[in-house]
Amino acid sequence: MDRVNATTPSASSADDPARAAFTALRTPEGEQLLAELRDHDPADELATATRLRRAHPAELVSAALGQARLRQRAVAKFGAEDAYRMYFTPNGVEQATRTSVAAHRAARFAGLGVRSVADLCCGIGGDATALARANAQALGLADLIEVRCADVTEIDTAPYDAVFVDPARRGGRGRIFDPEAYSPPLSWATAAALKAPRAALKIAPGIPHEAIGPEAEAEWISDGGDVKEAVLWYGAGFAPGAFRATLLPSGATLSAPAPLPAPPVGPVGRYLYEPDGAVIRARLVADLVERCGGRLVDETIAYITSDEPYSSPYVAGYEITDELPFSMKRLKALLRERQIGVLTVKKRGSAVEPEELRRRMKLSGPGSATVFLTRVAGAPTMLIGHPLG
Repeated sequence: MDRVNATTPSASSADDPARAAFTALRTPEGEQLLAELRDHDPADELATATRLRRAHPAELVSAALGQARLRQRAVAKFGAEDAYRMYFTPNGVEQATRTSVAAHRAARFAGLGVRSVADLCCGIGGDATALARANAQALGLADLIEVRCADVTEIDTAPYDAVFVDPARRGGRGRIFDPEAYSPPLSWATAAALKAPRAALKIAPGIPHEAIGPEAEAEWISDGGDVKEAVLWYGAGFAPGAFRATLLPSGATLSAPAPLPAPPVGPVGRYLYEPDGAVIRARLVADLVERCGGRLVDETIAYITSDEPYSSPYVAGYEITDELPFSMKRLKALLRERQIGVLTVKKRGSAVEPEELRRRMKLSGPGSATVFLTRVAGAPTMLIGHPLG
């Protein structure tokens, strides 16, 4: 990327304790402390702090311990190599895009020939770093990113090939669910996207589908089976009105040009399939039902069943051995009879808590099983089986 980011230096650190702490951590003494704390155990923090304060200022030790905790949390998103070179705030870690998701998004832009991106609302720069690396893997990034601190609504994005907007979705009271309460609001971000040749807007995966305009291609992304985010794509090379589910790290992607009709519903067959969360969010379960020649177990539940085995990266498959009306007593008797000592509990459409169920079962034995607590044709049901493969 020639320039990634639309953000001017901010005020000095004189009146900002957080900035002062950051400045202290960038000194040789601060960097030495951070290196020493790289692998420290948070459970031993009190003893560690007492020891370090014998040789270092208390304020610096506190700042280093806080930064060490944040770096350890950030490893899951950025990997150890990058996380232990970066500096974080609690909100920065919480809201940052994990590297795998940012790299996927950057690759889509790069594949369309995008060379410069205005990354608005960049936070700590997780996406900016990935966007730069997408076109300059072997180069240093310092010359590829221009950072400005400014009001995003006043940034001229005309010189850039694309715009990326990641509005803040957390406030003083936690997560923000109303898209118009984002900062900046989704309506502003959408207008900015439509002015650019290409654009991407990062949004919460739980956004109501009716809040997505027809100009956008909507993509839900999961990583390791967990839905991480949704992104709206605009401009040349994307498919307006389409819904897409992408699974990382494999990169498998499933899409439909428009919402699909409701899939059929029928009795539980020999096999049960649990769609990936991104597929469910993108409302592409009907596509999988058609592919496997199956049906839903209930019109409101995203469990697919079939009479023949089906393999797909978009589902986890199970062979069902028992279908019972919901009953704790009957389930306990069945598990005892089969000597089940390890029980995986999955649920959709049930209020029962898995940990409470496992506690009441008093499991014992060498066997293992999976129980699905769900509804079949509206009735509370237990399905018992085991994973395919």
